Amino acid sequence: MGQYAVIDRNTPVGVSLAPEQYPDGYVVVLDKPYGWTSADAVRKVKFGLQKRYKVRNVKVGHAGTLDPLATGVLVLCVGRATKSSQSLQEESKTYVADITFGATTPSFDRETEVDAVYPWEHIGLDAVEDALSGMTGARMQLPPAYSAKYVDGVRAYDKVRQGEEVELRAAPVVIYGTRLIAYEPPVLRVEIRCSKGTYIRAFARDLGVALGSGAHLSGLVRTASGGFALENALSIKDIETFY
Repeated sequence: MGQYAVIDRNTPVGVSLAPEQYPDGYVVVLDKPYGWTSADAVRKVKFGLQKRYKVRNVKVGHAGTLDPLATGVLVLCVGRATKSSQSLQEESKTYVADITFGATTPSFDRETEVDAVYPWEHIGLDAVEDALSGMTGARMQLPPAYSAKYVDGVRAYDKVRQGEEVELRAAPVVIYGTRLIAYEPPVLRVEIRCSKGTYIRAFARDLGVALGSGAHLSGLVRTASGGFALENALSIKDIETFY
């Protein structure tokens, strides 16, 4: 994982996070709060460091965006560790997703209201397991229109919110594996391990189609990002104890 330090639940409380004490930088393993953007988390940590240690210029970035309606592992890179952010983003991610069958939304999650309903009573456990098996491996995935993809220099979600139509290209992703955790119709809880760039919202959409219904993502937790796991992640309040 490089020479940078790792700040997580294994780090003793009271350890200084003064950037100048870490010549190779460090990463903070954060459990991102619900409703926060990844940029919100970056700003919170950056401003906290600036205020506590009286530093003006400190680099803080993240290694892989996590949607506002999701919680879980967000890896924040501080100082020279920001140079490792790209390689950290390339590592696999693991999620626990709640997928609700029988309804779709424009954003493929709960950010927007239901725009269509579908029958779901025909979806049995065996059918779900078969469909999940068929979705593993390398595949082309069409990103949601409500995404951070750039279209003509503007974020796709900004264009959509302004009433514009956007056309996105399918991108290659890999679903390394899935594990069915629970199925209480019409809600499925499933663990998904996937490559960088995979939209779990799009996975939910595609699973609904595969099962002859509609579906949207109704809950999401990132439980691992590369070698960083949720059980070792710090809350925002935990991080504040280091300031």
